Amino acid sequence: MQPSPFGPPADWPVDDLIGYSRGFDAGLVVAAYRSGVFPMPIGRGTMGWFSPLQRGVLPLDGLRVSRSLRKTIKRYELRLDTAFEEVLDRCADPSREGAWINREIRTVYTELHRAGLVHSVEAWTADGRLAGGLYGISVGGLFAGESMFHDEEIGRDASKAALVGLVAVLRSAGGAGRLLDAQWRTDHLATLGVVEIDRFGYLERLAVALRLDPPEWRTGPLDATLRHQDPATD
Repeated sequence: MQPSPFGPPADWPVDDLIGYSRGFDAGLVVAAYRSGVFPMPIGRGTMGWFSPLQRGVLPLDGLRVSRSLRKTIKRYELRLDTAFEEVLDRCADPSREGAWINREIRTVYTELHRAGLVHSVEAWTADGRLAGGLYGISVGGLFAGESMFHDEEIGRDASKAALVGLVAVLRSAGGAGRLLDAQWRTDHLATLGVVEIDRFGYLERLAVALRLDPPEWRTGPLDATLRHQDPATD
């Protein structure tokens, strides 16, 4: 693993927040993810850099899909990278509880999307409306999920459907050694199979993942053979 711009992990604080900066750009963001660190704003003009002591990850063979979700998924067409900016806008909606995506985040992640490093997975209704989706950064065999949303009126379980699609993309590239980072395990994410590993366990897995090639991100509808991969069912 390349040297971290945040110094040796052994010297990081015993806290999820390991540093902060005034500067913020695409190069620093990529270097941070390669170091096991991700950004979130912590105040006006200040970016916090986090490496949780207990990291949420979703094992690719551990995704839990309920029978009701399996039925709901069939309502949607899953697509890759066809509406990234709209997904980002919906995730950034300031009326959402816990909204954190600010102008700096939007600018840099849009730049990284155009560079082919940030991707969206979208769930569309049969009549062509965006019902839900997610976005995150893909570096080597790491996919770090950033945010997800669903439309309250038309998007029942649409963000979960997008997650199923994401796992299919990652598994299609060969699941061994790949890492799906969920940042923190919440009660909601736990129902989908997200588990916790400690910081240094995560960094060990990250070092393996970064040696892998990224998945092939093809803009457009998710291949039917991928979306019908058989995840675990509760």
